[in-house]
Amino acid sequence: MKQRPGIEDVVAKVSRSAFGKPLITNVLRGHLVEAIIALALEPDWRWCSEDYASWDFERADGIRLEVKQSAAKQTWAPPKHGRINPSFDIKPRTGRWEGARFINEAGRNAHLYVFAYHGLLDETADHRNPNQWCFYCVRTSDLPGTKRISLASVAKLAKPIPYERLMDQVQELCTDIWGH
Repeated sequence: MKQRPGIEDVVAKVSRSAFGKPLITNVLRGHLVEAIIALALEPDWRWCSEDYASWDFERADGIRLEVKQSAAKQTWAPPKHGRINPSFDIKPRTGRWEGARFINEAGRNAHLYVFAYHGLLDETADHRNPNQWCFYCVRTSDLPGTKRISLASVAKLAKPIPYERLMDQVQELCTDIWGH
């Protein structure tokens, strides 16, 4: 008779299934990228993107940050035309959730955005590797009033930075905007 698995066994099994391969499905990749960013920003920032959270990270002084991500290499077949045009959803929302209460407050709820892009297409591509991502840190006030923004447009607003510079760049933007 097989022994009943414990919680740790179940967590390990699902973790291997979801994150045990180099390419992560779109459904889970956002969570992976948030974890990578959390490792750069904690403990100064709290990772708060659960359920219907309106932003992904918050600093003790109330500054909020949202993460958007895209990857060139997917778990599914590449497009036949061979062109990759990464873009990100930046649509202003009609409101936000605070616990179980919806607040009608139209707009973007974060003060800063971190756009993460994984551009490798060869066999070395591994979405789990923080060093393979480029990050672009942008003030919300600098974003256009559109629903989506292309990577090319993001690159006009901010220079790509490696993982090692992420915390410094976020801090620089906070200092530029709020003086701390």
